[in-house]
Amino acid sequence: MWRMRVVHATGYAYKSPVTASFNEARLTPRSDSRQNVVLNRIETVPATRSYRYVDYWGTAVTAFDLHAPHAELEVTASSVVETDKDEVPEEKLTWEDLDSPAVRDKFDEYLTASEFTPASRRLTRVGERIAKYHDPQQAVIEAAQWVHTELAYVPGTTGVHSSGLDALREGKGVCQDFAHLTLIVLRSMGIPARYVSGYLHPNAKAKVGDTIEGQSHAWIQAWTGGWWHYDPTNDKEINEQYISVGVGRDYHDVTPLKGIYSGEGSTDLDVIVEITRLA
Repeated sequence: MWRMRVVHATGYAYKSPVTASFNEARLTPRSDSRQNVVLNRIETVPATRSYRYVDYWGTAVTAFDLHAPHAELEVTASSVVETDKDEVPEEKLTWEDLDSPAVRDKFDEYLTASEFTPASRRLTRVGERIAKYHDPQQAVIEAAQWVHTELAYVPGTTGVHSSGLDALREGKGVCQDFAHLTLIVLRSMGIPARYVSGYLHPNAKAKVGDTIEGQSHAWIQAWTGGWWHYDPTNDKEINEQYISVGVGRDYHDVTPLKGIYSGEGSTDLDVIVEITRLA
């Protein structure tokens, strides 16, 4: 088990002062069987009124609004989280089990194409080839491995408005694209699958107390009798180095920070993530 502290700071600088802004932050790690959130707080400068709720997909949201003229806005999320390895479900469902009306109805939204995970005949054929030779659990790994061979990891190659198919056409992408492309293949096979946002500590031998510059990360969860995680970018199951935050159909459902403001001009956005292993 690991204990980590994550500080995720986002700064907006507006071209001219805005009179009001309304924002939603999805920056609170999940508490589940693999993770325990010891501490989480979200602070803003200037100070704002905020309230928390859990959205439709099960992600904790902090909503806040500011009704005074401001030229800058800083949002800092601080969390301390205990993490463990992920456990793959012992129950192994068959393709017939997954194709049952009960499963398809329950997980309909995680089986359907979305903005960043559009349907594709080519990827359906890829899924059919995988499903022919593997049970659903192994098919998840095979799909992620296929994506891992098709995409080169190149930071900064795609924008947050690119779909998995855009990345496939270019043959390169970032973790978000690896996740989206894997979701398309899994859903084409009838495996319920969802997008996970979070953080990854890149050093398995990290010393306690050392702070490193980290970054947001994305991977997938598949349902084959129970939810379990897989990271197609690194082609492996997740371990204690991963902190999961949001889940949804695709990136759109878990955007770390989004909002609207009244005023003119675009904004400059600066994001810094620091991760420290505490134990």
